[in-house]
Order: sequence, then structure tokens, then C-alpha cells
Amino acid sequence: MTDQRIKPVVMPKWGLAMEEGKVTGWLKRPGDRIAVGEEIVEVETDKIAGVVEASEAGVLRRAIGEVDTVYPVKALIGVVADADVPEEEIDAYVAGYVTPSADEAGEEEAGPTYEFVETPAGRLRYARRGEGAETIVLVHGFGGDLDNWLFNIDALADKATVYALDLPGHGQSAKAMPEGGVEGLARALLGFMDALSIERAHLVGHSMGGAVSTLAANAAPGRARSLTLIGSAGLGEEINAGYIAGFVSAASRRELKPVVEQLFADPSLVSRQLVEDLLRYKRLDGVSAALEALSGAFLADGRQKTLVASSLAALDIPVLVVWGAEDRIIPAAHAEALNGRAKAEVIPGAGHMVQMEKASRVNELIGAHVTG
Repeated sequence: MTDQRIKPVVMPKWGLAMEEGKVTGWLKRPGDRIAVGEEIVEVETDKIAGVVEASEAGVLRRAIGEVDTVYPVKALIGVVADADVPEEEIDAYVAGYVTPSADEAGEEEAGPTYEFVETPAGRLRYARRGEGAETIVLVHGFGGDLDNWLFNIDALADKATVYALDLPGHGQSAKAMPEGGVEGLARALLGFMDALSIERAHLVGHSMGGAVSTLAANAAPGRARSLTLIGSAGLGEEINAGYIAGFVSAASRRELKPVVEQLFADPSLVSRQLVEDLLRYKRLDGVSAALEALSGAFLADGRQKTLVASSLAALDIPVLVVWGAEDRIIPAAHAEALNGRAKAEVIPGAGHMVQMEKASRVNELIGAHVTG
């Protein structure tokens, strides 16, 4: 019988389509004591770079994954165990570990990675995970898509049924932008919920998606059980308009990479593939017009013109605000815009994509907010 004090460190599965990842660097050395939540090893996927955090406390006894080597999801790349576990037991565990095959992943992972639904705003792509009694809908920001929730959707699916969608004009959804800018996207969000018979949900919005979620909650009282606003638009006028303009106009990797790097406290998290994927999206028919129309409706003289802070006072639902302390797109000071109306947490060491850079903490906050 395997000693229960031996815990594997495996190649994580970040997102629905991830099949493998590359070890890019160890942050801990064998013999280091590790606490729950500490960063152990850096991993790069075809979408983004990230870190694997410890789910169990103990000592890093083996660092098996070799730097610059690609491993399949769930492959053993390290071992954490108590200090008194004999070396021969660690060796036996490593020798006996078998990476689960795709066939062994279970029905949930064997199903379709993405789905599509017809709505009044057109055909929208979405992902669905989990079978919980509560429902969470994840709403991305300007120029994003449902993959902005790569590090969140599976973790939250332990607590709820989770949906993430591509808003109109984004990802693989219909490229026609609804009339009304952000307000039109709020109507599209409600239409998405109607099409999937989602009566009520906890709405989690990032950046522009925060304003979209708030407007949807105001437009249809009772449909939102709670709001989580992450680096949200609409809580103040200030915004990095240069980022928006740069994202809309960038037509090459050289132009787009420095723009996207502004989203992160650690620019090295921006992988080449992430930039290539964004360029591929921006070159699709209709995307340029959609982004230009949306940015024009969203900004006036370089400032946000769709403000939602005052409307939150009328909503009788819990509100959580989360921000990255080093956000270079929307100031972290906006986290205090609701004057006690919401619980607010500013997370050090993270930028605008705080749900990626500090995924474990953000997932913990959302989970507690939804279940609390």
C-alpha cells in the first residue's frame, strides 16, 4: 500500500483543451519545505505560462520534470512527502507511477471541449464544467475569450456548474457586435442564459466583463445571485486608453506583444503562442470592425463612459471586488469605489489578469463568495 504521506506533483490541466505542458523552471529544490499554496515549478502551455502551486504541505523529495521538456497532462513531475518517509518508498512510488491515459480521464473529459448555442445575438461558443447546485457564469473582458478562465473554470467546477462564454465579437462567437456597446453585450449575456435555461447565476466578470455582468444584473433583477468583479471596468473613469488603442490597431507580433504584456505584472507569462492566437483572432473577418465599434462605445476622450458603481447600490445581492495591485490597465484604486457596498481584495504581485497570475487566491475568493 502506498504511503499516504507521499503526494504527487503532476503536470496540471489548465483549460479544457490542454493535453501537455513544458517544464520551464523549478522554483523549489529537493529538500525544500513547502507550504500549501507555495509555487513549486513553472510550466508553459500552448496558451500561457504559469506556475504549479503546492496542494499539500511537506518536503519536495523529487524534482522529476526536466527543464525544457514537454510532459502530458497528469504526468508525474515531482514528489512531495513528509521528511521521515524513507527514500526507498519515494523511489518505489516514482517507479510505480503510471500516467493516466486519455481513455482513463472519465466521461467528463471525454465529452466535447466546447459547445455552441444559438441566441438573439448570434451563435455563441461556451464551455460547461461541473454539476453543482449553484451556477457560475464567467464573463471575459475586451478582446478576450473564454480561455481567459483557463486557470479557474475547472477549480470552480468543484463547487458549482460553471459556464464560460465568448461574448459576441470575441473568440469563436458571432462577430457582429450588438447595438449599444457594453449594454448590448449585457443583453447578449442574458440571451445566452435564456438559451441555456439558466434562471439564476453567480456572475463573475473580468474587466469589461465586470461592467457587462453588472448591467445584466440591473437589467434583469433576480437573475444574478451574486456579482464578482475582477479588475472591473465601470467603477471609475480612469483607464489605460493606450492599451485599448494598441490592442485594436496591432497587426503583427512585434506590435501586439508589448501591448499584451501590459496585462500582467510578470510579462514573461505572455507566451509566443498566446500572441499568435490573438493575432489569428484579430485577422478573422469582422473582428476589426467589432473591436473598433466596441472601443468607440466604451471610451470617450480616453476615459470610460459606461459607469456602473452607482447602480450597484440598488442591487440586493452580494458583491465581491478583486484587483491585482499592479494593474496597468484599470487602477487598483477603483477597488474601493463601492465604499463598503462590496467586499474588496487587492492581491499583491498581480496585474490586470489577476485571475491567471494569482489563480489559487482568486478561485478561493470566488468559491467562498458563491458558497457563503
